[in-house]
Amino acid sequence: MPYTFIPERMKKTILVLLLTLSFVSFSQNLEKSDIFNRKHEIKLGAIKLLAGGIFEASYEYVKDKNKGFGASILVNIDKGNDYLENYSITPFFRMYFQSNEDYGAKGFFVEGFTSFFSGDNTQNNFTEADDFFDISIGIALGKKWINTSGFVFEFKAGAGRNLLKNSEFDALFKGDLCIGYRF
Repeated sequence: MPYTFIPERMKKTILVLLLTLSFVSFSQNLEKSDIFNRKHEIKLGAIKLLAGGIFEASYEYVKDKNKGFGASILVNIDKGNDYLENYSITPFFRMYFQSNEDYGAKGFFVEGFTSFFSGDNTQNNFTEADDFFDISIGIALGKKWINTSGFVFEFKAGAGRNLLKNSEFDALFKGDLCIGYRF
């Protein structure tokens, strides 16, 4: 007899077992690769907010494992501090450099940015202030960590040259420790 005899009930049991195993393995692969499909990040600057009442939030779109771009918005809530910027919008582009990647847009990065900002020039340390608007172009270096749940921790520091020379300073510092989430 060329065919082995398998009872019909056993065929159904084997079929159900194989389908169950394939669905379980497929769902496990989805959980592991879920972070690959996430392309959006929001982050909040922690040090500026805690130290000086300066709110800075960022959005980043993860283009692929090596590139991302986005923008930051800064609002100086406590105008009594000595921070240069009162308001700013800062678009940026990042290149990531990580040799052993589990998923992209993490690790060491280089960022190019342009900042459009306004603030107050203090004159002779008196209460009299002169409002200004300036544009800065610069570069920053940083490192980003992300876990499989999507939580992000980032450190960044950089500087830019003020182009319009309306500020009393020639350069602008950008940096913070940021906490966020990738979705």
